[in-house]
Amino acid sequence: MLAVDHRGTGSLHDLPARTSIDELAADALADVDEPVDLVGLSMGGYIALTIALGRPEVVRSLVLAGTGAGGPDRVPRPKHVAAAFTDALGLPYDEFTRVTLPYAFGPGWAVADPDRFEQVVAARLESPASYATIEAHAEACYAFYAAGLDVERIEAPALVVHGTEDLIVPVENGRMLAARLPNAEYVEIEGGGHNLPLEIPDDVAQRIDSWVRLASE
Repeated sequence: MLAVDHRGTGSLHDLPARTSIDELAADALADVDEPVDLVGLSMGGYIALTIALGRPEVVRSLVLAGTGAGGPDRVPRPKHVAAAFTDALGLPYDEFTRVTLPYAFGPGWAVADPDRFEQVVAARLESPASYATIEAHAEACYAFYAAGLDVERIEAPALVVHGTEDLIVPVENGRMLAARLPNAEYVEIEGGGHNLPLEIPDDVAQRIDSWVRLASE
């Protein structure tokens, strides 16, 4: 398994962030020379879809969580959520994290499991993305939303997973994505939020493992 750090994040935090999904997709493809199973959450899903459309020969299968195809029918996050992120910009990073991160989970998850929430916060603060990176990635996502992607031309088998209570990329986007992809299986997680791999890691890992095994047969 190869996990990709985008420029401006993780091990590449000292590099300037990309400002388009096409650039992020090109970076992700740098070390790919044979068919792979692509797993993408949120913006990672936009990147995976872009790769599957532009370079279908390197994509064996897709797992797409909390994501969508953009375009005029995209359902944006609720206004109060967008406002909360905008208002938090400029706060000390740890405070920004604590204010905004709960929106990435299902209702009450952060309160119901405070120890796990603190673990997630601590992990994020170990290698924080700068505000410049956050803004660059937001620019990339909004451009993707505006342009949309012709996902009807993607032939790779895809597993689309979405939480019903996703406040970042509302569930309607996942439903539309699965309906538009020619070869998709759709799984909806009742009560799930946006960051399902952190919220229900064992469940998500099992689904990915089963899907990748199926795609490899």
